Amino acid sequence: MGHRLMSERMPDRKEMSRLYAIGQVGMEMVAPIGVGLAIDYYFGWLPWATAACAVLGFVGGMVHLVLMVQQYDAEDRRQPPGNAH
Repeated sequence: MGHRLMSERMPDRKEMSRLYAIGQVGMEMVAPIGVGLAIDYYFGWLPWATAACAVLGFVGGMVHLVLMVQQYDAEDRRQPPGNAH
């Protein structure tokens, strides 16, 4: 059978950089929820800090994602035609 699900080529540095950045955005959205849960547990505020941190993480992650997409679009437009990533 083999592992035919994986691509035949390894991603280049630019692709790996973009994938890492997307993973970072995901962590920026999830980590504040954990912080909110810890604050709620410590102070007994459940669910207020969790909800506030979830909203903060979502907004921050979305802002980062939009800025990242704009940056990647600008980089792609600067490449000469026929020079794929």
